[in-house]
Amino acid sequence: MHPIVELAALIHPMPDSGTPDPDGILADVREDVHRLRKQYADDLEATALGTDTDPLILALQKAQADRKAADRRIRTLLAYAREFHPPRRYPLNELADASGYTISGVRTTYGDHEITLVQGQIGRTPRRTIEEPEPQ
Repeated sequence: MHPIVELAALIHPMPDSGTPDPDGILADVREDVHRLRKQYADDLEATALGTDTDPLILALQKAQADRKAADRRIRTLLAYAREFHPPRRYPLNELADASGYTISGVRTTYGDHEITLVQGQIGRTPRRTIEEPEPQ
């Protein structure tokens, strides 16, 4: 198997052969995975050729970028949960379990930047006052 095709298989795994299929959708899922693999392989090959970069290095860089994006989403969601979500604040232990952070991490992982981002997206004022940056 070609290395780019193997990378696509690692990124988009096929459901196990023993996966239950009570709704009869497993064939559609497998078809979707084949489509995703082909698209990923085509994109990876084009980027590798266009940048003269090893496909594995590109795949790792993409995975790192995805992880950073997921961390940003988690911080934004935690800011929303703690600063905007009515009618109750979620318990810290529940947010910690759901986000993969510690309780102290939930308290400190987001800041004014994330609060301002949430405020701009949902158009509501947070519970706490955001510190304005000093003019330079």
